[in-house]
Amino acid sequence: MAAFDLRKNPVHLGLGATIHNLPEFTGDMSWYADYGAKFGDVDGDEGRLVTIHSFTESWDSWEVHPRGSELVVCIAGAMTLIQEVDGEHVRTEVTAGQAVVNDPGVWHTAEVAESATALFITAGAGTEHRPL
Repeated sequence: MAAFDLRKNPVHLGLGATIHNLPEFTGDMSWYADYGAKFGDVDGDEGRLVTIHSFTESWDSWEVHPRGSELVVCIAGAMTLIQEVDGEHVRTEVTAGQAVVNDPGVWHTAEVAESATALFITAGAGTEHRPL
């Protein structure tokens, strides 16, 4: 078994406790479309995308996962996750080792003052984005 860099090559957790290595993450939205096309009909809402992303700037959009929860684990640095709940912005600062759950249907974004690295375990089916 060869080691791989989860920051470059995410994995998909599928039905039957399967793990699928994915192509190199490009950062382009088309990567997500290709991922969804490959696994959306196979695992439906039960599949999970596992990624690690590093940030030196705040996010430039909101996102929502309407059909499942997302676990966000800060593994280095600090970030403030902002969730839109009942029209209010709920801000939660997370530092290394801390986690936040984005419930289904909750729009969220993040502010990063210096730098942060986070592990995401995402129910990605139906994910949407909107500008800040």
